[in-house]
Amino acid sequence: MRVVEVFRAAYGSDPAGVWHAPGRVNLIGEHTDYNDGLVLPFAVPWGVTAAVSPRPDGVVRLASVQAPGEEQVVEDLDQTRGWARYPAGVVWALRRAGHPVGGADIVIDGDVPRGAGLSSSAALEVATALAFDDLYGLALPRMELAKIAQRAENDFVGMPCGIMDQAASALSEEGRALFLDCRSLGSRAVPLDLAAHGLRLLIINTGVHHELADGQYARRRQDCENAAKRLGVPALRDVTDLAGALARLSGDERKRTQHVVTENHRVEAVIGLLRAGAVREIGALLNASHLSLRDQFEVSCPELDVAVEAAVRGGARGARMTGGGFGGSAIALVPEERLPAVRDEVLRAYEARGWAAPAFLEATPAPGARRLR
Repeated sequence: MRVVEVFRAAYGSDPAGVWHAPGRVNLIGEHTDYNDGLVLPFAVPWGVTAAVSPRPDGVVRLASVQAPGEEQVVEDLDQTRGWARYPAGVVWALRRAGHPVGGADIVIDGDVPRGAGLSSSAALEVATALAFDDLYGLALPRMELAKIAQRAENDFVGMPCGIMDQAASALSEEGRALFLDCRSLGSRAVPLDLAAHGLRLLIINTGVHHELADGQYARRRQDCENAAKRLGVPALRDVTDLAGALARLSGDERKRTQHVVTENHRVEAVIGLLRAGAVREIGALLNASHLSLRDQFEVSCPELDVAVEAAVRGGARGARMTGGGFGGSAIALVPEERLPAVRDEVLRAYEARGWAAPAFLEATPAPGARRLR
């Protein structure tokens, strides 16, 4: 195992264990998690592997297979930089929560496609959290580990994400999507056997990332909080009279509210269709989700829009951007026999605009975080 070999070379011994956490793709339920809403992600076959051994001195040593020669040795976690802030943030969050964790030697290896919006950061956090949970005998529930990982990203790294990515990485099951209520944190596994219905979920990785994304993400969250306050509800999840709410709002707050409320309804509708075995029919809801994210939440970009439109033109049952937006990936629900046609149509559309070709991945629901050895 590559991560073990690098650990041995870096630290002169074998790791105490190796843990893996997957990235995720979100089938539907975008920008609803931090509005106490509903989401339906699943784990993907790619993720982050962490080889870890405990240290009694509190020092954290960090290395990455993908960043040779950039090892960091830290006594003060605030001094970490770059990718290392994510695992360091987990150690910080565990200590802030009162858990008796010491230091560690850590080597990270990841195969989540870069820039795809498949949540490699959450995978890195959850792999670290699970390793520390095992090594220091914490026996924390999986959702508590997800919350620790979220706190690391919110309060240490400074990204105001919701709980979805970390929960999907920690709790997902093979062959199933994760239906998560982001208020109660109740969840249940939903069977998602696309192949049995002659379907594939194609990830179209645009390979682009527009740099305005981080600040715009925080702004969208603030828009939602402002709208909820104006409406006198704890969160946009609580809006039950959408027409009445929209009549009281204007501008960005009105648009954000319309997206969040209707997106929650779309999640519930997809669950109903999956239960009924009408898997092919969820495509229309994916299309509606993309239009709402493009026009009401305003987090799409030309590369995502073109990918979605071309995929549908090529025969996909439905398609939408997935993840935070401003780049990353789109997903398309494609009949198996239409896969070549969908790929060709997207490639032609990109070539016609002089854009670099996107990458294509087929995603099946993978297991959540686990110890490998």
